[in-house]
Amino acid sequence: MASVIDTARADASEPSEDLPPRRRLIRFGGSRLGGLILALNLLSLLILFGGALALNEWSTGLIKTRQESLLGQAELLAKVLSDEDYTRGEPIPELNPTQSAKVLIDRFVPAGQRARIFDRDGVLIADSFDVSDTIEGHPLPPARPAGTPAAPDPVDAKAAANLERANAALDEEILAALAGNAQAAVRRSENGDRVVSVSLPIRHVQQVLGVLTLEAGDVDQILDAQRRALVPFALVALGVNLLASLLLHLFVARPVMRLSAAADQVRLQRARAISLPDLEDRRDEIGDLARSLESMTDTLSTRMDAIERFAADVAHEIKNPLTSIRSALETLDLVQDKDKRDRLTAVLQQDVRRLDRLITDISNASRLDAELSRDRPRPVDLAALLTEIVGVYETTGKPGEAPVTLDLAVDAPARVMGRDGPLGQVFRNLIDNARSFSPTGATVRIAVRRDETDTLLPLRIAVEDDGPGIPPENLETVFERFYTSRPRGAAFGSNSGLGLSIVRQIVEAHGGRVTATNRLDASGAVKGARFDVALPAVGRRP
Repeated sequence: MASVIDTARADASEPSEDLPPRRRLIRFGGSRLGGLILALNLLSLLILFGGALALNEWSTGLIKTRQESLLGQAELLAKVLSDEDYTRGEPIPELNPTQSAKVLIDRFVPAGQRARIFDRDGVLIADSFDVSDTIEGHPLPPARPAGTPAAPDPVDAKAAANLERANAALDEEILAALAGNAQAAVRRSENGDRVVSVSLPIRHVQQVLGVLTLEAGDVDQILDAQRRALVPFALVALGVNLLASLLLHLFVARPVMRLSAAADQVRLQRARAISLPDLEDRRDEIGDLARSLESMTDTLSTRMDAIERFAADVAHEIKNPLTSIRSALETLDLVQDKDKRDRLTAVLQQDVRRLDRLITDISNASRLDAELSRDRPRPVDLAALLTEIVGVYETTGKPGEAPVTLDLAVDAPARVMGRDGPLGQVFRNLIDNARSFSPTGATVRIAVRRDETDTLLPLRIAVEDDGPGIPPENLETVFERFYTSRPRGAAFGSNSGLGLSIVRQIVEAHGGRVTATNRLDASGAVKGARFDVALPAVGRRP
């Protein structure tokens, strides 16, 4: 009996010395698939996290909202500044610097914002930073030893460059606003921070008296706060991602590795089956794969056992006639009587015919699988096929052989999806088997009918003979290979024992079944054998 390898207790991830060499790759837990799962999950998470950190679209929306808010505030302040209480001069009015600065004190400017007022010449006349109590400070540089010349400070140089760029951008914005057009821009402050700025002309009737500029420098702080708020969620997502990668590795990659290692062990140890009980109990695709592999190896093992038994049976069946032929040849030279020599010669001829028939049936049986897989199924008309087969027996029948009759008791076309060659072999084997056991004067009858109560196998073909029947205990074993039980009086060597086995193999390959029964008379005595073939039918052609 074939041995069964159980790899459930073995660590399938351990390399075997007999396994073919594989490329050395960086793996996650020894699995390339696990590493790929981890890499793809992390890549997708990094892309998502990077996009969240960028916040480009959200930043654009924040800036736009900030500009709209500043514009609303600037319009209110500009309307206040345009009143006569904050202007001076007749007939050409101008902004009053003292009163304008008072507006910035009386009208509260929120924290993080800066308001500046410029006259019609673009000269700063009021700044909310100057009139508030807030004084911006910067840490002093470290003290240097006395007498040491001051080295150029790169920080001061950078601050000077930032101040120059900021003043240039602000001057451009003020000039555009003095032309009578409201301005909204994003620029850098003197400290290099990004600020959202709006500049609105201050009008007295239609005359532009100056420009009001409102700035908000808290956009970057808001974005940084949003990014910091995303960090806990990103860490949780990273943990979940790593956990998912680990679970996928444990429940997908490692079982696949175990299946691969078990398959390699089957190949290297020439075992007949593979068994992974803990995987077969799983109700997912991995369990389906494990069960399919076990079923496949079990089927292959069964097939190999059948091939081994077939080879042994073939050797045994061929050896019998060869032994008889050898004995007859050794005895032939010693026999002088003509009648005895003729009987020995008849035995030799009978054994040769038996051997020839046996080799022919063995050849047909060995080629049967290839023929069934090579030919493409197509609709086969059983009535036409059986009519042709029966016609051949009628034209080639010899005196003393049982005639064959056909009864087509079907109204609709009897078509089956299959191969006409193997199906023809089924009915020829059944007819030959029936004729070989039929007494002189008997008839082999074939009947075709349709059983509408059976939706799966409605087509029924019965082959009956008037022979001695089949022993009840052998109604199933007659379909086994090299079944050789013969009733008394049957011609020795007329059957190889493969015909009915071939019949069942072909019928089952077409999705049907074949059974054997005995025909009984009214008294219960056996009056012949009957073989029933049930096949699926194809729909009628339009």
